[in-house]
Amino acid sequence: MPENSNPKKILIIGSGGREHAIGWKFKQDAAHSNYECELFFIPGNAGTAQIGTNVSVKSLNEMCDFAKENQIDLTFVGPEAELAEGIVDLFKSEGLEIFGPDKRAAQLESSKAFAKDFMAKYNVKTAKYKTFNGPMLAIEYLESQEFPIVVKASGLAAGKGVVICRDFEEAKKAVLDIMENKAFGEAGSQVVIEEYLEGFEASILSFFNGNEIVPFVSAKDHKKIGEGETGLNTGGMGVMAPNPLFIKSHFDEFSKEIMQTTLNGLIAEGMNFSGVIFFGLMISQKGVYLLEYNLRMGDPETQVCLPLLENDLFETVMKSNRGEHFELKFSDQHACCVVMVSGGYPLNYEKGFEIRGIENLDCPYFVAGAKEKDGKMLTSGGRVLNIVGIGNSLEEARNQAYENIVKVHFDYQYYRKDIGLV
Repeated sequence: MPENSNPKKILIIGSGGREHAIGWKFKQDAAHSNYECELFFIPGNAGTAQIGTNVSVKSLNEMCDFAKENQIDLTFVGPEAELAEGIVDLFKSEGLEIFGPDKRAAQLESSKAFAKDFMAKYNVKTAKYKTFNGPMLAIEYLESQEFPIVVKASGLAAGKGVVICRDFEEAKKAVLDIMENKAFGEAGSQVVIEEYLEGFEASILSFFNGNEIVPFVSAKDHKKIGEGETGLNTGGMGVMAPNPLFIKSHFDEFSKEIMQTTLNGLIAEGMNFSGVIFFGLMISQKGVYLLEYNLRMGDPETQVCLPLLENDLFETVMKSNRGEHFELKFSDQHACCVVMVSGGYPLNYEKGFEIRGIENLDCPYFVAGAKEKDGKMLTSGGRVLNIVGIGNSLEEARNQAYENIVKVHFDYQYYRKDIGLV
């Protein structure tokens, strides 16, 4: 339970299902521990408006001014863009309490080249790679490589800047698309070409307090738009926790060869922030490898991990900010999140359709892309709703999610029917 009973004023930066879930968790904990909690979201969405106040400001300076004027006790940053821009540095320079990495540490997500060099320097187990600043040398390098191979835009590309190439022609096209045609904008000014690893993926969120990394329960994300993991990559079509394929021996290897070596590197580099480290892992026949770091909560991983977290989130984050030791406790239950999206996503899709039936849900749900207009909730994004089932088994959690998802409707809706199947 938090150390005092004064109302907590919490500002959450972001507008998606992740931010709705973070706010929901703060509210749940406040009700459980019998203290008041007032939430503000910048900019928020139709779901966050149900549990707090949405605030329309745009620049980091305006966000900082809002936090000062409203005497915010804690700011929790959801998206990567603001972290990469230096929101933590700004807030801290003004003496404000904020949870997240500074601009320098945020490069572990905002620059894949920076991250891979960090991994190599501190012996974090990862795939072999090479970084290029121009297309010609990258293509020349590809001529001597084995396929399949992975081509990545180095910068932030909303989770979509990774292309798995089966042959030289595909890889050459990927390099040219990223570097010359700017398929991912400025994120493609550098490319990382990486050894292809075959296996299954796992996501491990964690809190870092400047001294130790404390991991969450594992999760398994479903990234592709089509059933059976087919079609285009998306921001995530569903997720389950814990990941049923990720067993204790995998965790032990991750802990020793990735988490501990990352910690060694962070301390050696003086990156002693308080915030989230998200480890994107590949478990292959050759062992557990780190694919990437994210320096914020995953989306939709947050939506299944936070309902299983038994700690008070405000208390835990404040302990982390003070560099204090804490342990995380998760329930023995399972969670399964199914994402409802707009038809046509992740390519072109229409917006503005009314979402009907939310009041009929009897499980947690988190709004990802919807706005309120004239008392109605309307679709405003590609990923629209996260429906989360919780149960004593993965099957029970999955069944609850799918029993509830049929209660909600909007025109041209789409969701995968195989989320939670291993």
